[in-house]
Amino acid sequence: MKKTDVDKFFGLLAKGRPKPETELTHKSPFTLLVAVVLSAQATDVGVNKATPALFAAADTPAKMLALGEDKVRDFVKTIGLFNSKAKNIIGLSRALIEDHKGKVPKDRAALQALPGVGRKTANVVLNVAFGEPTIAVDTHVFRVGNRTGIAPGKTPLAVEEGLEKAVPARWKQHAHHWLILHGRYVCKARKPDCPVCPVAGLCAYDAKTLG
Repeated sequence: MKKTDVDKFFGLLAKGRPKPETELTHKSPFTLLVAVVLSAQATDVGVNKATPALFAAADTPAKMLALGEDKVRDFVKTIGLFNSKAKNIIGLSRALIEDHKGKVPKDRAALQALPGVGRKTANVVLNVAFGEPTIAVDTHVFRVGNRTGIAPGKTPLAVEEGLEKAVPARWKQHAHHWLILHGRYVCKARKPDCPVCPVAGLCAYDAKTLG
C-alpha cells in the first residue's frame, strides 16, 4: 500500500474511532501489565471477567506476591493457561520488587526480562501506560496487516517492522489500537465485514465480501 493510501487508511479509522483505547480493564501500569499477560491466547472479555476480583485483592507487586501463586491461580482459573500465567504473575511481581523498586519499567528490554512478558506485551505496556508510539502485533494486527496489504509479513515481528515503516508518525501512537479494534469488529478472521468497512476501497484483499 502506498504511503498516501496508508495515511488515508488511518484517517478513516480515526474518523470512526477518534480515541481508541485498550479494552483491557486496568488502573495502573502494574495492573495493565498483569492484564496483558493474562490476555495471551485469551479474549479481553474473558480477562476482564477475572481481573476485577484479582485487582481488588492485589493491585501492586507486593500485594500480588503476598497473595501467592495458589490464590492468584484461583482468581484466574477461568482463563486459558492459568497455571503458567499465575506462576508468571508471581514471578514478575517478585522481579519488579527486587529489580525495579516495585515499579513497572519504561524500557522494552527490562519488560521483556520479566517472566511471561514477550515483545507484544512490552509494546502494549509502553504504548498504553507510558505513551510510547510502539506497535503491538497480536492476531488481529497480524491479520489486518497482511490482509489489507499495509504490512505483509510471515511473522509478528515482520509485520511490526513493516508497520513501523509504513505508518505515518501522526498515527503511530494509536495505530495498533485502531488495527486491533478494526480486526476484532470489522476485519474478522472467518468472514470480514467488508460491506461496512470504512477502508474497503484502500484494501488489497482479493476476496472482499462486498455483496
